[in-house]
Amino acid sequence: MSSLGTAAMASMDRRLPWFRRMSAENRSWLGLVAQAGVAAFVDWIKHPERGRAAVGGEVFGTAPRELARAVSLQQAVEMMRVIIDVVEAQVDQLAAPGGEAELREAVLRYTREIAFAAAQVYARTAEARGAWDARLEALVVDSLVRGEVDEGLQSWASALNWSLTPVSVIAGNADGSEPEGLIDELHIIARRSRLDLLAGVHGHRLVVVLGGTAEPMQAASHLAGRFGPGPVVVGPAVADLKSAVASAGAALAGLRAAAAWPEAPRPVNAADLLPERALDGDSSARAELIEDVYEPLLGGGHALLDTVTTYLEQGSSLEATSRLLFVHPNTVRYRLRRVSELTGLAPGNGRDAFALWLAVVLGRLAHTET
Repeated sequence: MSSLGTAAMASMDRRLPWFRRMSAENRSWLGLVAQAGVAAFVDWIKHPERGRAAVGGEVFGTAPRELARAVSLQQAVEMMRVIIDVVEAQVDQLAAPGGEAELREAVLRYTREIAFAAAQVYARTAEARGAWDARLEALVVDSLVRGEVDEGLQSWASALNWSLTPVSVIAGNADGSEPEGLIDELHIIARRSRLDLLAGVHGHRLVVVLGGTAEPMQAASHLAGRFGPGPVVVGPAVADLKSAVASAGAALAGLRAAAAWPEAPRPVNAADLLPERALDGDSSARAELIEDVYEPLLGGGHALLDTVTTYLEQGSSLEATSRLLFVHPNTVRYRLRRVSELTGLAPGNGRDAFALWLAVVLGRLAHTET
């Protein structure tokens, strides 16, 4: 047994480059596995009636569970092949005269038992790893939904091999299917697009964290089919996972407020729902409307603000606005173009006019309070 174990180790060192690159500790553990495999074979020859479970326990129970992460299933198969080659090469010397064929057959049957035992070890490891990954994924998504970001978030994400940026959050209704199967399908879709994805089902809501694209709307269109009926809201792309709390907040606030805009596209950008979110009590949406719309208008001068408010009050009529302000209609057109340049909103568009009017109201209230 000692000579066979030594020969197996020497053969692995010669034939397996990945074995030579391993740490001394892992090489030592694999040496024990090889020795245990040879010893279990000799004992199995004496007691062939022993079952597969006993053989697997003696061989693979020698090494710690962590070794399954250091050695892939493919590498384990290569290692077993080398050990079997070593044993088969010495069958003529090991067997009693006339027993060579019987010993060679025993090696083949024992190899089958070892193969089944190895597959079982890696299957259990994969199941345990999958369950642990699912719990970590749920923790990351839950932290973002609750807005609680700490140092553990990045560690959990790293354990899940999360690496891509920027990050955005998509929120919608779950379709009622089993969460595990639904999340697996989302992972498959994301991998096809070479994106990182984490997902979780929270009550009736499905929340997806997407990494690797600065244009999340396009990716969301591929994922929208796996959401249930109702709106699918896409939060803004942010720099990293820690910043994704803001994206999650925008997406979830948009999901709550989307009922006020039944004709919204699916998916819809959370920024397109700013007016509804502001009316629904989303403080970040109110702040964004004031900062990005009202304050630029105020900075553009009172004439600009007066023109846009008068235009909206007069039902988007150029003639009525020009009469009330005592200016030429072309002056009104120029000022309205200036409004679009400063805010990105066109006063002549119905939804943009709604956002402009609400921003002016909120801005006036905020400035009155201060």
